[in-house]
Amino acid sequence: MVIPASTVEYIHVTVTASPSAVSLTGTPPRFALVTHRTNPTTGEWKTGDWADATTARILAGPGTDLPLTAGTDYRLWINIDPPGAESVVRKAGTVSAT
Repeated sequence: MVIPASTVEYIHVTVTASPSAVSLTGTPPRFALVTHRTNPTTGEWKTGDWADATTARILAGPGTDLPLTAGTDYRLWINIDPPGAESVVRKAGTVSAT
């Protein structure tokens, strides 16, 4: 995804689970937008919300928890912690700020 650094908009991530899985929307999704290639650290995670049952989102841009710097390529990570033992972390894509 390529977006201007001056924009304030939601970044959406489609989340799928097996048909027998519990509802994921009971716990807010967490996102990290980082420039390094390693897993996000505890302080890099920011809380988003659910747009619907399969779409997690977080607001990014100036004045948000995820400000963007022009000319920077970010790695977007998502963490879903459904009820039970799992806490799933996945790289969800890249965001390039222009």
